[in-house]
Amino acid sequence: MTRWLAFLLFLLPVAAAAQNVPKLVPDVSQREINIQSGFTGAEMLLFGAIIYPRGVAPEGQVDVAVVLRGPTSPVTLREKQKIAGIWINADSTDFRSVPAYYAIASSRPLDQIVSSKTAAIYELGLDRLQLSPSGEVDAKEQRRFVDGLVDLNRRNGLFRQEAGTVEITDQVLYRARLNIPSSVPVGVYTAETLLIRNGRVIVADDNVEVRIRKTGFEQLVTILAQDYALFYGAMAVLVSLLLGWFAGFVFNRI
Repeated sequence: MTRWLAFLLFLLPVAAAAQNVPKLVPDVSQREINIQSGFTGAEMLLFGAIIYPRGVAPEGQVDVAVVLRGPTSPVTLREKQKIAGIWINADSTDFRSVPAYYAIASSRPLDQIVSSKTAAIYELGLDRLQLSPSGEVDAKEQRRFVDGLVDLNRRNGLFRQEAGTVEITDQVLYRARLNIPSSVPVGVYTAETLLIRNGRVIVADDNVEVRIRKTGFEQLVTILAQDYALFYGAMAVLVSLLLGWFAGFVFNRI
């Protein structure tokens, strides 16, 4: 009996603390994005509300960061070097988990709202992504490859970091817009919202999923290439031969 009483007394402050934690109600403007011919990209609106205990917002400033992350996959990054006047593949590094797309927006610059340790735990920011490089590589060399991969994806629009773009109204409503490029890979994406106060992440919610998929002719080509590779290859060769024959026929008649 004494043991159970001590256990209940232990749970009381924990339950009280849990009741004082705000709750996030996040959502996105589109749960599904269809890639068709002529797709030039999309704009995703991430928005939601902060529900405070007893409906009273705390004194002081609160910050919000939103992250849209695509499915992870292994990536091999190769560095080209010019040797004897010819560009060839030289050094390379394998990464075990690289997100297909990563975008983060925050109400203020990240270094002003969270510590470097907190940013590393939650992977907040392009310089905090855990890409899991494999193999025995010198730490300095590894950092160079990581920076190169991040820079490459940033220039392609697949990695984005935007500070000061999350709008917070009356410390209750928030919204942010993220651009999705036309080269975005298909898959299931996760939208995560983090409520930050006094340098700490109070609430992290990643329950919103966004599905990006190809439709129409693009979907047909993808299915043929992935599931019927032999047939797809034979058809590609046949179409090439027919186009070559037709072009030759037309030029011979001119």
